[in-house]
Amino acid sequence: MSAAAVYPRVDTEEPPVLVLPEAVGRDGIPALCDAVRSALERTGARARARVVVCDTGALGPPGLAQVDLLARLELTARRSGGRIRLRAPAPALLALLAAVGLRFQMEGQPEEGEPAPGVEEAVETGDPAL
Repeated sequence: MSAAAVYPRVDTEEPPVLVLPEAVGRDGIPALCDAVRSALERTGARARARVVVCDTGALGPPGLAQVDLLARLELTARRSGGRIRLRAPAPALLALLAAVGLRFQMEGQPEEGEPAPGVEEAVETGDPAL
């Protein structure tokens, strides 16, 4: 029996990373949207890679310009069949995003529909059998 028959193929490729610059003017947003779109196109149909990680560590003080940038990047990703995931967002940026009603996936958090690592569903002893 070959090793391929015993061990399933596992895709260990990490999603592409886009490092966002400290200051982005309105004229710089289309280029970053193009970068997200092309990163998703390069990944093809790999399920795990339908995400582009946006490293926000270098972004300046949070403001509406950063909110606008992230909202446009997410919209571009969704139109291309993917999502963005934030890496290293400042707590103030997270608070501002929450205040305007925007929610993003964060790196290190489980993806939607997946339980957190190490979490098991508990059953109460008095629950009826299904």
